[in-house]
Amino acid sequence: MSLTSIQSFIQQKLKELLSSNTNEISFGSVGGGCINETHKISFGNQQFFCKINSATKFPQLFLKEANGLRLIAQQKVIKVPAVIDCFETNGQQILLLEWINEGERTEKFWKNFGDQLAALHQTSNEHFGLNEDNYMGSVLQCNQQTNSWTDFFIHQRLQPLIHKCLSQNLLSSKHQIQFERLYKRIPTIFDQQQKPSLLHGDLWSGNFMCSQSQEPVLIDTAVYFGHPAIDLAMTTLFGGFHPAFYEAYDYRSPFPSNYKEQWDVCNLYPLLIHLLLFGRSYLSGIERTLHNYS
Repeated sequence: MSLTSIQSFIQQKLKELLSSNTNEISFGSVGGGCINETHKISFGNQQFFCKINSATKFPQLFLKEANGLRLIAQQKVIKVPAVIDCFETNGQQILLLEWINEGERTEKFWKNFGDQLAALHQTSNEHFGLNEDNYMGSVLQCNQQTNSWTDFFIHQRLQPLIHKCLSQNLLSSKHQIQFERLYKRIPTIFDQQQKPSLLHGDLWSGNFMCSQSQEPVLIDTAVYFGHPAIDLAMTTLFGGFHPAFYEAYDYRSPFPSNYKEQWDVCNLYPLLIHLLLFGRSYLSGIERTLHNYS
């Protein structure tokens, strides 16, 4: 299906959704997406963000994202773009979201962000996981619900990726043995009384925005109920956030004494994903953590 045909379909969808008779619509390409085609849509006097991808290569990618955004929105503690619509046409999946105009990331913004993320993490659930699988980036993320964070982290997060990396010769049997040693330490690294927390799931520096009113806005989520250290760890993976973010989070929900240890171990998950997707340049970070904790 041509881009022109997709754009015509979206135009008709918006006319129906908004009960509008306007034919004034324009599409502007937006950079920054790794796997999706992204556009800013101007429709009459309204603006929207649009993602387009194959419906067969990544089945229900946008439906899962939309579900995650709605789940976070329901908590009313931190902003996400409103989901306008999510649909498929002729082998393509399309996600329409509220357009967010960006503002300045002041110290006040960072304090609000830390405080609001801590509030989101106080949203709990009976089990770790989620009632459906979803994606982290382009990688399928299994969310089978369990009562134990240790079991969930090992069996739903680390092991599936380790097996994929082993099959592609990105990890060796030596690494596998080190991971097996690490598994025995995980129950001592994480508090076994920790309740499941609602997570963004992929909280690196490219997956949030600052609105014009300096509100934190979460985007590109990989939502599930897990350990809060998952989100906090990922904020440090590519340089870290502003100190005011961590101070505000810690004030509302104090970090455990071994939080750096938890963050190092949690970051094995995104590092394994990056190893799988982008190759051996991410292996040294994995080896460093395995050396320190296994």
